Order: sequence, then C-alpha cells, then structure tokens
Amino acid sequence: MMQSKGSNSKVSNMVFRTRISSLLISMFAIFASFYVAGRLWQDAQTRVYLIKELDRVTGLGQSAISVDDTLKIIACREQRKKLSALELDLAAAGREGFTSKRSSDTSEAVSKKRPLVVIGVLTRFGRKNNREAIRKAWMGSGATLKKMENEKGIISRFVIGRSADRGDNLDRSIDDENSQTDDFMILDQVEAPGEFPKKTKMFFALAADRWDADFYAKVNDDVYVNIDALGATLTSHLDKPRVYIGCMKSGQVFSEPGHKWYEPDWWKFGDKKSYFRHASGEMYVISGALAKFISINRNLLRTYAHDDVSAGSWFLGLEVKHVDEGKFCCSSWSTGAICSGV
Repeated sequence: MMQSKGSNSKVSNMVFRTRISSLLISMFAIFASFYVAGRLWQDAQTRVYLIKELDRVTGLGQSAISVDDTLKIIACREQRKKLSALELDLAAAGREGFTSKRSSDTSEAVSKKRPLVVIGVLTRFGRKNNREAIRKAWMGSGATLKKMENEKGIISRFVIGRSADRGDNLDRSIDDENSQTDDFMILDQVEAPGEFPKKTKMFFALAADRWDADFYAKVNDDVYVNIDALGATLTSHLDKPRVYIGCMKSGQVFSEPGHKWYEPDWWKFGDKKSYFRHASGEMYVISGALAKFISINRNLLRTYAHDDVSAGSWFLGLEVKHVDEGKFCCSSWSTGAICSGV
C-alpha cells in the first residue's frame, strides 16, 4: 500500500508539472502570436507608407519633382545625346584622317598662335580646274599654304563629301589630289547638290572641333578672296564675341517645284514668302562662338534648300551681331573688296 501511495504521488506530480508546462507553452504561444501580429501590422503599415511615397515620387500620386528639376533632367538627357553624337562624329572624322588638336605636337591642329580664320572652300566633283585656279590666285599650296597659316593665321581647306558609291573613281580622284596637295577636308557624307546645306553645317562643326580659331568662313569654289583685306576686316571685329558677317540680303521664297531656287519648306516663311535677313552664300564669316554652337547642336539644327538661308536660320534665336559688310558682296568688285566671283 505504501508503494502504491508513492506511485500515485509521483504520477500526480508529473501531471501537475505537465499542466504547468502546457500552460507556459500556451502563454508563450499567445504572446508570440501577439508579437507576430504586431510585426505584421507594422510591416503592412510600412508597406502602405512606402507605396504612398513611391506613388508620390513617381507621379502616380502628387509629384514631388519640381518643374525646374524636370527641365534639368531633360537637359541632362539631351546633353548625353549630344555628347554621344559628338563622339560618333569625331570617330568618323578620325577615320577620314582628322586628329584631335591635342593628339600630337606635330599635328596640323596645333598652332603656335591662335588662327585668325579657317576658310572652307566648298567644292564638288569635277571642279579640279576651279581648285587649281584658287590655289594659284589666293590660297596657295605646299609651302605657300603653310606660310599663310603660320604668318597670317589664315587656314584654308577645300571641303568635299564622298561619292554615293564609296571608293569609286570620284573618291579615288579626290584622294589622289589630296595626297599631292594636302589641302582637303573630306566629310563623311554623300556629295550631292541637295546636301550642300548639310555640308556647310558639317564644315563649321568639324572645323570648330579641329581648330580653335577666332573666325570661320564659308566660300564657294568660284570666288576670288583678297586675303589681306579679309584679315584686316576680321581683325576689326575681334571685339565681338558672337558676330555674323556678310553681304546681308533677303529674297523671295519660291514655292514652285520646278523652279531653280525651289524651297520645299516655303510655307514656313509666311504669306509674303520672303526669307529672313541672311548673308549671301558666296562668302560669309561667323565667329568662333557661333561655330562651336553649330558643332554642339549639329544634330538639332535643321537645314533648308540653300546653305545661306540655313546658316541665317541657326542664329535667329541667338544674341548675335549681324554685320552687313559690302566688301563681302562678291557679285560686284570694288576697291577694298574681300571677294569677287570668277
């Protein structure tokens, strides 16, 4: 009997301890449930808050980005596009033989003094006789060309594109001529009459990339240039940071497709169909700041049917000094004139 009572006591103690353990476990489970539920509630509240903040920032709710910040973002994106385009253009120029002005001390782009003006003589295939006449008349070749660059700060190059059939006889003839004279700027674009305005734009852009000059001049390959008169005139305008010099004119916009001077965008010039004031295309000059503007914005600046109208349009919205200089009226030669048609 004593042994039976002892056994019952042990069983009772075990049951009691088991009940206590179960109670503690239950209490722990309840507290754990409350804790987990509280954390889930906090996480849910946090997620709601983050979603609201995300909506607010991304514009699904009230925008947190100001107009100024938006404009800055757009401007940065545009600049990245421009830089990418410039890298492509510089790479293309490198393939054509142009080098960075910092690439070599012996490079033609490096000059002991800043050039006064870079002249681009826009020429075409089949115009070798014109080029030879210009070399003999005012541009020079070989040592004479280098002397004009070093002593007068006047750099002159013939500007031409490539044939639509790359590497054909037209391209080879220009390459052969350039190997003898070394006075060409060969553009990586098709040489065609309809591409003349784009050709002018690319000359200014690449010339500004290659030379850091005070001025840049565009000249046709049937124009005689008085180099001394040009140098004296440009020197008098060195105090103008943004200047556009030429024989200023306006003229009729022709809307008839068969007309020699047909303008496809004639409707953009208003009911009177007159072009805005611009320099005559035989020869005109722009300052270095304007050439750099063209270089930076080459992919944004549009062109019209004529290069002189196109150039004039690029400066309409800028703070630019237009100089109507009679000495640049190449059609009428006079004393002290800078240019004359030949």
